[in-house]
Amino acid sequence: MNVFEPPSKTAASGQHLSGGADDGPENAVRRRGDGAAGARAASRVAAPPAIGSFRRLPPLNALRTFEAAARHLSFTKAAGELHVTPAAVGQQVRLLEDFVGVPLFHRTSRTLALTDAGAACLPEIREAFERLAAAVARINSADQAGPLNISVAPSLAAKWLLPRLERFEAAHPEIDVRVEAAMQVVDLHRSNVDLAIRYGPGRYPGLVVERLMGEAVVPVCSPVLLQGEHPLRTPDDIRFHTLLHDDSPDDDQTCPNWAMWLRAAGVEGVDASRGPRFNQSSLVLEAAVLGRGVALAKARIAAADLAAGRVVKPFEITQPVEFSYYMVCIEAKARMRKIEVFREWLRAEAAQG
Repeated sequence: MNVFEPPSKTAASGQHLSGGADDGPENAVRRRGDGAAGARAASRVAAPPAIGSFRRLPPLNALRTFEAAARHLSFTKAAGELHVTPAAVGQQVRLLEDFVGVPLFHRTSRTLALTDAGAACLPEIREAFERLAAAVARINSADQAGPLNISVAPSLAAKWLLPRLERFEAAHPEIDVRVEAAMQVVDLHRSNVDLAIRYGPGRYPGLVVERLMGEAVVPVCSPVLLQGEHPLRTPDDIRFHTLLHDDSPDDDQTCPNWAMWLRAAGVEGVDASRGPRFNQSSLVLEAAVLGRGVALAKARIAAADLAAGRVVKPFEITQPVEFSYYMVCIEAKARMRKIEVFREWLRAEAAQG
């Protein structure tokens, strides 16, 4: 018995089909004999079913529920496995029985047993689910095997992501990470980029968005500026040094600049506009490493250089930035394992500073 296609009312009632208008195409072929026309007709009957035939399948949830109930021989245990109520299990089983036109279980007040029809179809249903699971596993395996393409701004890539990426590669050598560093915002719906780290207000319609970490600005300089003719000991000493400006295009007017920082530090009489300007955060930081002056740098971008001692914070006056860093991807890729693994790693790295 084929449980995937509901029987006709005649077949369900047990009547025998023996010719006439009710004959199916197989009987019609047999009556046409062994001629060429009959052979062609038989060939047509033996052809695989068209895609539309899958519409005659019963609901997948009903099949899954039947398989669980048949395996446990208990609606209650099946309900526990599927996280539904026993009544819901019974409803799905009845739906399948109505579809195939025969009972699949013998029910009593104390026991549940498979009918002959239920026992006959169970192995094939179980095999079908195993094949579905294998197909999904192959899809996941293909996703995992392909490269993981990450889009990130150049400064964050160079100063924050790359110094940490070796740890991810050591923990997950099976994932091939490819970093695309660009200031341009990539259209994730039309590119091969799997995940982007964006710096901004967090409003990205049509994408799955998760805040990764915040940002702040801090003054940093080369250790050599702590010595010499005008060592940096108080904020007022900044008047003797060159101001390095971060003019990154991804910032807006809310990002603290030198004028805001000097005002917060109580420093007066300093021209906050003087000094060279750079269009990338990594460049203003590199100028500070070279001793060119004092930079008002993003703390996340400066973290690796601060940890290595290439720059220092002469003062602990920090100002928060309204923008944050966000992990974004399209909905279709959000549950890909390689993306989930990388996002989990990013969260852990961001939590460390």
